[in-house]
Amino acid sequence: MTDVLADAREDLIAAARRAMDTAYAPYSGFHVGAALLFDDGAIVTGANFENASYGLSLCAETVAASIASHAGRRGGLLAVAVLGGMGGAVEAAISPCGRCRQVLNELAALGGTDPLVICVGAQEVVEMRLSVLLPNAFGPANLA
Repeated sequence: MTDVLADAREDLIAAARRAMDTAYAPYSGFHVGAALLFDDGAIVTGANFENASYGLSLCAETVAASIASHAGRRGGLLAVAVLGGMGGAVEAAISPCGRCRQVLNELAALGGTDPLVICVGAQEVVEMRLSVLLPNAFGPANLA
């Protein structure tokens, strides 16, 4: 674990928890918060935003990645924290969905990193590298 990650781990999880409180989830009731940690110590957050046309809903990780990109962050992704639950109550640890894994992979590939994914539950924290969650990922290198 890098020094930046070691120093910011608890702040990263707390940021994801605060982000979860801003989720817009009137249809599923499942609130998700995500926080991205970059190598300069910056943390960017996002929350899920549902839509009446369900397929148009946005996941917390994708929202955070979009905000980071809009801010000019195109590399240096060290870690991602994600948590969620019904009505904003965290129970079991959740991991990013397949689409979010692919979006995070794209952001990580821009900086050549393999971020740690921290999945936070009420009683457990599961940590694994993105490459474990998305083995043999399709990314920018595949288009070269």
